[in-house]
Amino acid sequence: MTARRGSDHDDRGEQIQAAEREAARQRILAQAEAERIPAEETTRALPDRRWRRGQQ
Repeated sequence: MTARRGSDHDDRGEQIQAAEREAARQRILAQAEAERIPAEETTRALPDRRWRRGQQ
């Protein structure tokens, strides 16, 4: 019965590790979403200064 108990303990440890990995994954995804820059802000056209130099 000791072997069975050890197996249950190992399974429980794996379950805890899996839950911790999932919690860490969720934290990373939440942080990434909080820091995300909307596409509208990254695709805005900005004037190219190289063209201005030639016109001066």
